[in-house]
Amino acid sequence: MLKLNYSGFSLEAGTDEAGRGCLSGPVVAAAVILPSDFSHPFLTDSKQLSEKKRDQLRPIIEANALAFGVSFVWQDEIDKINILQASITAMHRSIDALQMRPEFIIVDGNKFRNYHEIPHETIVKGDAKYLSIAAASVLAKTYRDEYMQRIHAELPMYNWAKNKGYPTKEHRTAIKEFGATVYHRKTFRLLPEQLKLKI
Repeated sequence: MLKLNYSGFSLEAGTDEAGRGCLSGPVVAAAVILPSDFSHPFLTDSKQLSEKKRDQLRPIIEANALAFGVSFVWQDEIDKINILQASITAMHRSIDALQMRPEFIIVDGNKFRNYHEIPHETIVKGDAKYLSIAAASVLAKTYRDEYMQRIHAELPMYNWAKNKGYPTKEHRTAIKEFGATVYHRKTFRLLPEQLKLKI
């Protein structure tokens, strides 16, 4: 059973990101402040939910949240500042987008930078422990998946509709055949043979 609150503050925001391990597309983060009486029978870590369940949950979360924000950090910025900094930046920007200022922030994972003077706590596997982080994980994942579907229509040979930019064998085969696109993260090891030195 996921818990509703960590800090005791009523305006507690949960934040999480999606797409950190992808070869293409943005990293997307969301922040959510839930009301103190919120509950939902199948809200949990988005990775444990089917795509259909996530799509059903998104409008419920958006309708019931006291506030939510979603933020995209694009692949060119990821290449400039690295994926860890991009993930934290995306979470900061999603908190910026909240319609109210949180009193406390709970973060999925173990890395975060101070957000102004608001206290925070990092929680490993927080998306499977706290409802607001789980809600943020659902929003981040559904917004990112929706975007990857859109660019799939433009470049269907990479099959982003299915792999969402993750390093599947199929995705890497397409990169080998068709090359990298403007949507690929150039600082990521797009193909395993990039490791081998040509002597």
